[in-house]
Amino acid sequence: MTQQTSFVLGLIGAGISASLTPAMQEREGSACGLNLTYRRIDAGIQRFTSVDLPEVLDWAARLGFDGLNITHPFKQAVIPLLDELTDDAHDLGAVNTVLLRDGALIGTNTDWSGYGQAFRRVLPEAVHDRAVLVGAGGAGSAVGYALLQQGAAHVSVVDVERERADSCVTRLAKVFGDERVEVATDVAAALADAHGLVNATPIGMLGKEGMPIAADLLRPDLWVSDVVYFPLETELIERARELGCRVLPGGGMAVFQAADAFAHFTGRTPDADRMIRHFDELTAS
Repeated sequence: MTQQTSFVLGLIGAGISASLTPAMQEREGSACGLNLTYRRIDAGIQRFTSVDLPEVLDWAARLGFDGLNITHPFKQAVIPLLDELTDDAHDLGAVNTVLLRDGALIGTNTDWSGYGQAFRRVLPEAVHDRAVLVGAGGAGSAVGYALLQQGAAHVSVVDVERERADSCVTRLAKVFGDERVEVATDVAAALADAHGLVNATPIGMLGKEGMPIAADLLRPDLWVSDVVYFPLETELIERARELGCRVLPGGGMAVFQAADAFAHFTGRTPDADRMIRHFDELTAS
């Protein structure tokens, strides 16, 4: 059977003009000898909402799309419209990758696997550490899942909205056990008992500058991670570097979630180092 060599892919979300996923996917496709086209489907420009998602997905299927990435604000809204979910997507209650196969829509999640790969690449000695996770939204849930799946001894979840923190912890505890994850209301106390910190909030990105915790809570023996990659050097990452902390900026998650999605879409194993180099070129320009 001849292996497919042409692919039409897309990203569905709002405010996605700055996304680097299309460029990363197309460049890697070209390097793999594929004819791969990747399009943005921006809810702000095309003027659609979650109510219109069934029509958007039907439109994509009719036009011959092979796969779709899904981002804010549709990662949860898309789930009832899918024919099948992978276990991880079901556990997280969020989908960022949809495969269109023989008339069926199959949802999976590469946010958590992408973060996990980036983490193990930079901080392999820290996979069993205790961590504090700030932010319990979609990104936070994916990070928490990745940390626990790879062996974190404990994850304390902090969020300004207690209900969101409770929901995230309940979801993660069903998979990994109550003893390994809990809501934390006192960030200082949680960090005093932890080896690492992850920011999974938008704080630190362009237009939302600042830090998700007080700077004086950082200490040199902590590892510090951020999911924000615009800019790569957030204030949190800069302060942590100055203290001598081991750091994991947000670019790694961005690259590896795209790499995992590429593998799902095309059936090819991407060259992660090549994708990292391309990401570095895109963010340097």
